[in-house]
Amino acid sequence: MPLSWKIAWRYLFAKKKHNAINIVSIVSALGVAVATAAMVCVLSVMNGFSMVVEEMFSLFNPDLRITTTTGQSFDGHTAVFDSIAQMSEVSVFSETIEQTALVQFSGRQLTATVKGVDDKFEQLTGIDSIIIDGDYEVYDGAFYRTVMGRGLANQIGIGAHFVSGMRLYAPKRYEKVNMLNPESSLNRESVWISGVFAVNQVEYDDRYMLVDVELARHLFDFAPTEVTAIELGVRDGVKVSEVAKRIEKLLGNDYQVADRYHQQEDFFRIYEIEKLLTILLLAFIILIASLNIIGALSMQMIDKTEDIRIFRTMGLDLQGIKRVFFYEGFLVSMLGALVGVVVGVGVCLIQEFFGIIKLGNGSDYVISAYPVDVQTPDVLLVLLIVLLIGMAAAYVPVRSLRC
Repeated sequence: MPLSWKIAWRYLFAKKKHNAINIVSIVSALGVAVATAAMVCVLSVMNGFSMVVEEMFSLFNPDLRITTTTGQSFDGHTAVFDSIAQMSEVSVFSETIEQTALVQFSGRQLTATVKGVDDKFEQLTGIDSIIIDGDYEVYDGAFYRTVMGRGLANQIGIGAHFVSGMRLYAPKRYEKVNMLNPESSLNRESVWISGVFAVNQVEYDDRYMLVDVELARHLFDFAPTEVTAIELGVRDGVKVSEVAKRIEKLLGNDYQVADRYHQQEDFFRIYEIEKLLTILLLAFIILIASLNIIGALSMQMIDKTEDIRIFRTMGLDLQGIKRVFFYEGFLVSMLGALVGVVVGVGVCLIQEFFGIIKLGNGSDYVISAYPVDVQTPDVLLVLLIVLLIGMAAAYVPVRSLRC
């Protein structure tokens, strides 16, 4: 261990001549520790909320979604799609049709996103787990049925146990609108509601209704093999990103293969921006807390004036003496950072297992307590930020040392 480091370590814990220096040093370390713990906790809570929302999306979104970049629909029964369906990494191959239609019920009308799904959609998603009223069923063998988002069902005023049917309207795909008789230019289908789902995301709950894919083909004038998307489930233990790259090579530039991140790209981009801004804000707070180190080191250098003369007499050069105080300031930051990380991770683990801090009264939210997800990269990033700021704070008073 270098001599400068040994002296700095000794100074860190040695009693100073003036008690004020001890107090300022302790306050400096505590300030850094509190700010570090806060940074770990805030980032972990943000990760927790992101994890909760991602889990909600996963109950409705597939692992991979294939769409065309050259139009609105495509043939899902070509040789290349047949080969994708046979891939060992693919567990579920599902055809979907997604378009906007007019929904009419009991004198009320509104537009909705009608998503036609086949019998594999239930295997592909966790739709069963988010049914809050009725059952998941889009065809009972005799009648076409629908499962609607909670917000959409509330807007139109219907529930899972209603016996009256709804009417769906969509423009005929290959005909011009007849201005004398506009209704003749519309396709019409009837459906009966079987269930209501809740993803707890407005994007889905207020817009979507699930119907059988064959009804969607009739309603929107699609050919028997025509789809707007192919949705895939990937087997457990297989990396989704690797499967996506392999499928992209097979399909070429005419198709887009989106994993769950890219299916909700806007949400995740906003989250990443918020996380970056949070890190910058907390880093600024750590910077302010680290300013105490400047004061503590300045007082320490004044307090150790006699020691500095002795070091010079013994042959320690100016750079070596500067390193002593620089290392001491760095040690204060490192001590505060380590204590802060331990406290922050400890608080997060307690919250994760016991849910001490509740959200409101615990009953009005999707989750009862603040979610946390401690991620190692975030902890390492916090340590790096604190130590870099600590090094900068230690360098400021040391660079002006003269002896």
